[in-house]
Amino acid sequence: AQSITKGGCKERCGNITIPYPFGMETGCYLEERFRIDCNSRSIPTLDLNGTSLEVTDISVDKANNIQINFPIIFQNCSSKTSSRDSLVVNLEDTPFSFSTENRFVAAGCNNLALLSRNEATVGGCMSICNVSSSDASADGTICNGINCCETTIPSGLDFFNATLQVVGDKVKDGCKYAYLVDQNWFNLRLDNNISVIDMDYVPVVLNWRINLGLYENMTLNGSAYSVTNLTSSGTSRCSQNSTFLLCSCSSGFQGNPYIPDGCQGFGVGFGVLVLLIGSWWLYKVIRKSRNEKRKKMFFERNGGLLLQEQLSSGEVNVEKIKLFGSKELDKATDHYNVNRTLGQGGQGTVYKGMLADGKIIAVKKSKVLDEDNLRQFINEVVILSQINHRNVVKLFGCCLETEVPLLVYEFIPNGTLYQFLHDSNEEFPLTWEMRLRIATEVSGALSYLHSAASIPIFHRDIKSTNILLDEKYRAKVADFGTSKSVTIDQTRVTTLVLGTFGYLDPEYFQTSQLTAKSDVYSFGVALVRIVVLLHH
Repeated sequence: AQSITKGGCKERCGNITIPYPFGMETGCYLEERFRIDCNSRSIPTLDLNGTSLEVTDISVDKANNIQINFPIIFQNCSSKTSSRDSLVVNLEDTPFSFSTENRFVAAGCNNLALLSRNEATVGGCMSICNVSSSDASADGTICNGINCCETTIPSGLDFFNATLQVVGDKVKDGCKYAYLVDQNWFNLRLDNNISVIDMDYVPVVLNWRINLGLYENMTLNGSAYSVTNLTSSGTSRCSQNSTFLLCSCSSGFQGNPYIPDGCQGFGVGFGVLVLLIGSWWLYKVIRKSRNEKRKKMFFERNGGLLLQEQLSSGEVNVEKIKLFGSKELDKATDHYNVNRTLGQGGQGTVYKGMLADGKIIAVKKSKVLDEDNLRQFINEVVILSQINHRNVVKLFGCCLETEVPLLVYEFIPNGTLYQFLHDSNEEFPLTWEMRLRIATEVSGALSYLHSAASIPIFHRDIKSTNILLDEKYRAKVADFGTSKSVTIDQTRVTTLVLGTFGYLDPEYFQTSQLTAKSDVYSFGVALVRIVVLLHH
């Protein structure tokens, strides 16, 4: 077999092959930064600006990747004797950078993990609490934002500071940790429920590149390793820019394109390749089957059967509601990236997203799932599917394939009325004319809900935080989770008291009799705040 190392040099350290331009002995590597140290236990390590990390794989054909074991950061973990809640990594002025094949993962209850560079955030995500467990020690098989979140990293990342931050309720802190990890390994961890918290290191992929000047010097010195000699046989090809060189084997060849005649035909390896492809295909089929079963379980648990009954009975406007897939929303929100967060409340978190067709959306993700929340979720879908008014937030659809159900709304860019009333904004104050128009629009929306909708609707929670402002500062009434639809001839209905104290109709609170006047009372409180809170 053709050697992939420089002539006369050791090829392996333990079970790891060390291809050129890497090497272990003087004269066997391209430059000092490609030197691999093989210690007495036959474990290969690479020095990265003073830090030695174990090497687990090196690729030279096309990928130009090297896989290393990389430390995790953690705090308050009983399996650890200490805490390490931050990590600074500097690969500047080296041939290495972190590959986009990695993911940044955080686990634990209310754990905000961030990657920053020069005090600017370049990535991060927040894992919120699971109602049944606040500890991350049971890693689980799902990473969707509850006790575990993941996000991408920017291309060419060669410096970052990773940190852990606790947010929200500190009573349920528990174990928190975060780590950069090879996405392929992380997917296998989910499929096989491998525990990470007991590890000190996880595999990470680095890209490596060669300084073009080194090969130009070889050409001047007549070296056999010059670019001209590498490509003369036609079995490899090299491309270059003003700074770096990248080589790969030609189509139908494999091996090491960085040594003369290092690329060989597939030959007898073809049968092995077919076997590997077949195994990979079988793995994909099994994994797809498991994912489909998991989605079906979540669909039924999240009220999918109940919603289907509502659809078939005509209570839901089928043409207005779309059932989104979990992958579609995961991609739209960049894996629920913390940088996409629009707001957080007691019921959950709202993320900004963009669909494949370019449409901007807001995705509401509940914190916990119980019977009351599920009932409010289905109720909001039913109510909003019946509403068509320019001053009521539009519901595009929902997703039932995830651990907690998701609602997908139109994106309202200027936040809530509450923010403008309570947070000083010298650049754009709410004028008296704007306040009057907002109040008029909300009253018009309520009039429509009570009298003009196909089925009368009592909102039950009118307040400034449930009034959104669009790009032209027009009002949009939102949050219909506690709303109640009634028959046309009904003027009142006896129901469980729900709403927000301070806005709640006293008569409704005392008698449990919900009427249109209950919304009018709540609107009156909001109107007083619109008029009185003249901070600007």
